[in-house]
This record gives sequence, structure tokens and C-alpha cells, in this order.
Amino acid sequence: MKLWEKGIPTDQKIEAFTVGNDREIDIHIAKYDLLASKAHAQMLARVGLLTIEESEALCKELDKMIALEQNGQFVIEQDYEDVHSKIEADLIKALGDTGKKIHTGRSRNDQVLVALQLYFKAELAEIKLGVKTLFDTLLDLAETHKDKLLPGYTHFQVAMPSSFGLWFSAYAEVLIDDLYLLNAVQKVVDQNPLGSGAGYGSSFPLDREATTQSLDFATLKYNVVAAQLSRGKSERTVTQAIANVANTLSRFAMDICLYCSQNFNFIGFPDALTTGSSIMPHKKNPDVFELLRGTCNQLQAIPQEMVLLTNNLPSGYHRDFQLLKENAIKAVEDVKVVLDIFNFAIAQVAIKEVDLSEEKYQYLFTVDAISDLVTAGIPFREAYKQIGKQVETGSFKAGNTKQHSHLGSIHNLGLDQIREKFERAFVE
Repeated sequence: MKLWEKGIPTDQKIEAFTVGNDREIDIHIAKYDLLASKAHAQMLARVGLLTIEESEALCKELDKMIALEQNGQFVIEQDYEDVHSKIEADLIKALGDTGKKIHTGRSRNDQVLVALQLYFKAELAEIKLGVKTLFDTLLDLAETHKDKLLPGYTHFQVAMPSSFGLWFSAYAEVLIDDLYLLNAVQKVVDQNPLGSGAGYGSSFPLDREATTQSLDFATLKYNVVAAQLSRGKSERTVTQAIANVANTLSRFAMDICLYCSQNFNFIGFPDALTTGSSIMPHKKNPDVFELLRGTCNQLQAIPQEMVLLTNNLPSGYHRDFQLLKENAIKAVEDVKVVLDIFNFAIAQVAIKEVDLSEEKYQYLFTVDAISDLVTAGIPFREAYKQIGKQVETGSFKAGNTKQHSHLGSIHNLGLDQIREKFERAFVE
């Protein structure tokens, strides 16, 4: 069954190409199309386009399908083009002519839009929870290992003293920036497009405020053309917010892969989290973090695909939009897995003792040495030149690590402030 079918058969080759794999993808939005159909049926009765009995019969059948979906038993068979045609066909099968009335006042366009908006809204909340779980893990690690020093690098060169506390809490705080964007995107998708039809509204007296309230949207996308223009825009903004999370985790995974190597040897993981080599028996490879890095880099490519699919399309619906759905949903589902696996793995990290007296770290404390001279009354530029001369002649001798007392530095991480900052952002 196809919602647009008028009795004229479509070439099977063309049908296979245009339908694509909607049946598989639409399982992710089935729940939300069912909920939107229920809200639509209730609204149609409210405005007199259905009787109360018809609306109640439709809602009863939709509730049965919602229960099937919740139990993982809702199936979109090969006979149907997508989830929308499946639901309508089942309603017709159960209720006859009453089932045929469910499409009154709507188009498959606003069906897809409202289902996706509801899906994104719910899944963004789940993604935020995943970010919070990882944030809490990282801040706990920062607290546990705050006193353990670590060399800091710029340009891959030994630079200044850092610490494991500084490293873990750095990535924790960057997640707050990602949370700000997730919050912004939640506002973008929390707008009801139902009732916009094919993009130009309807001559039926639809009560769009009623469906906005029953579907728990924050507001309505009032202009019906604007509602259709949100197709593509929502996918771009959602996947861009996900890409920002992925960027944070990709960089973190790269650090971890470096720090696990023998040349650094700062951290390790249980054998159960590593893999071996088919010919080198000594290998303990950080494959999980390499795959996390690669998956995160894939996620960062998806927003650009969304831009290229939509940036030169005029107003109104175009079938190009169908191509947005698969990778937008893939981005949502993948980032949830990435957050879960990342948290599971990093929680098991083993921190190693780093001997900063080794020769390769001999210049790690040059800035601290400059600070000593400045504290003794020597102007900074002169102190800089003195220490620079010692480095050049090979006479520099590293002293002890100085107390870095300002907020956000090694010995004053500001973990409580970072946690408060996250909590404020999380509830926005």
C-alpha cells in the first residue's frame, strides 16, 4: 500500500529505487507516527470531522499498535512503502471506512515531519543523559587522580606540567559546550509542524493548538510553509549538535590512543578491553578507542551531507528530503552507542606513575623557573632570556614543580564550579 496510490501501477524498478530502505529506517519513528496519529484523530473529533465514536475506535487500534511497538513486535511488511502506509492499512483492516478517515487534513509530508520532530526531541534528551553520565565519570576520575602529574604538550613537544586531574576535567568541561548546543537544538525541534499538510495548510478547520498541546510540543510552527522549510533544517541542526559531541570524543580518543602507547605509557586498560595481533603476541591494541575515534569522525561528516542535500532547494517539498532521514537517524543511534561505550571503557582506565625526572622531560619546568626569577624581582622578559640561555647552553636544571594556584590550573581545578556549570546547563 502507498498513501499516494491512485490505481496506476509504478514500474517495479522505479518503486524499488524510490522506496529505498524506508521500511527498515521507519521502525525508529513508528512510535512517534502512532502518537501523532492518535493526537490527530482526537483533534478531528474535536473539530467535528470525526464522530467521538470514530475517534475512540481509531485511538483504540492505535493504542494496540503502540503496545506492539513497545514490545518490539511492530513490523512493517514488504507490502508497505513505509510506516505511514502500514499504520493506515492496519486501521482500514480493523475499522473499514473509519480507518480511511485518519488521513483527513494531513499529508505524508507533515506526518514525516511531526514523527521526526518527536523522535529528535525524545532522543536528544537521551543523548543529554549519555553526556551527563560520561561527564560524571570524567569528573570523578579528575577528583581521584588530581594530584598525579602528567607532561603537557604543544606541537607534540614537551611543554609544561599538567595532571591527570586537569586532563580528565578538561574534556568534562568541553562537554558542557556540547550540551549548550544540544539544548539549542531541542528548542529547534520542539515545534509542532502537524497541520501544515503538504506545505500549504488545509481548508479543513484544523485545531493545530490542540495537537501541539496533546503532543507536548513547546510551541507550534505557525506558518505552514515554514513548517515544511524545517525539513532538512532540523536534520542539519540535530546532526551538527551530535557532531560537536563527536568532535570532543574523537579528540579524547586520540589522546587515549597516544597515552596507551609504549612511547608515552601514561595509562593502560584491562586486557579484556584490548585486542591482539594475528602475528605479534605482545600486542594489546586500544581498538575500542580507535573505532570510537573513527565512528566519531564519521558522525562529523553527516551535517555536511545534510547541507549538500538541501542548500539549493527552493521552498516546498522535494523528494530529496527522503535521503536526509537515514543518516540523521543513524547519527542519533550511533552517538548513543558511542557515549555508552566510551563511558564503559574510560571508567576502567589505569593511571600509571609518570617519572618527570626522566631526561626527555628536562625542559618541562622552564616556565616555572622563569616564575622563580620573576618572583625574585627580575622582569619577565629578562627572566625569559636567562632561562632561554640556560636551555641553549645545556646548563638548565629543573627544580620542583611550583604551586599553580589560580582557578582552573593544576592545583586548583575548580571541579565544584565545573559541576555546577554542567548542572545549570543540563536543566536549561
